[in-house]
Amino acid sequence: MSEHAHSTRQVWFITGSSRGLGRALAAAALDAGDLVVATARRPEALAEELAPYGDRVLALPLDVTSPDAARAAVDAALARFGRIDVLVNNAGYANVSPVESADDDDFRAQFETNFWGVYHVTKAALPALRRQGSGTVVQFSSIGGRVGGSPGLASYQAAKFAVDGFTRALAAETAPFGIRFMVVEPSGFATDWAGPSMTVHPVPEAYEETVGAMNRLVRQGTSGAAGDPRRAAGIIVRTVHRGRVPGHLLLGVNAVEMALDHSRRQLAEAGAWEQVSRSADFAEPHPVDLPPETA
Repeated sequence: MSEHAHSTRQVWFITGSSRGLGRALAAAALDAGDLVVATARRPEALAEELAPYGDRVLALPLDVTSPDAARAAVDAALARFGRIDVLVNNAGYANVSPVESADDDDFRAQFETNFWGVYHVTKAALPALRRQGSGTVVQFSSIGGRVGGSPGLASYQAAKFAVDGFTRALAAETAPFGIRFMVVEPSGFATDWAGPSMTVHPVPEAYEETVGAMNRLVRQGTSGAAGDPRRAAGIIVRTVHRGRVPGHLLLGVNAVEMALDHSRRQLAEAGAWEQVSRSADFAEPHPVDLPPETA
């Protein structure tokens, strides 16, 4: 099926539309001729930018951590446009802190937005998507939600791993309903993800080598992020307009290189331990030699 197989105008419902990739995606969808429900905690921040699109766009307030607010926003979108073709869960943020010294409330609050927000909005939209027998759900994750291991970002990355697991299970549950799911995994983009929306908590001396180094990398890089939000948004819109979408869409050179390296290392480790792993079943030979230890 060609890239332009879906020729009718799509209705997009986008969270976190007031900044970053969400804002770029709303503009790209509108420029492609589609209709957009742009949600944000402060939708008035979008008023000037969205004004030229007239009645093709509906700006709504939405705190994704509230199930009631999610249902109300979905109901308002359906009342205005009659359907939702593309649901984009983009709202999210990260704060930096070692787990040992993290403020529990802050750690939990990040999870409320980055995972539970995705849960609330997706669940609110599911009945409409199921009744339609169609729709695309785009879940914004991160390359960190695939490879992990970024010091100081444990809450953010744990939530992104959870989003991926949630989406895989949901795709299996809803397979008969014609709903498509795509997890977007960007690397660094020129947004304010590491700017005003990020709080860097004090880093204890013991963690300067790990979390402190990550903080300096994020905040003091001189070259800036490599990713162009407008290009990324255009890629997503073009991909959604296809008849088939990938289950996971990597965006950015670093995302691709990190994902490929991670997959190669996973395969190598699984292969090295294959016979040991198999030996845990009753019918398999046991015991077997452990693989040699490497330097």
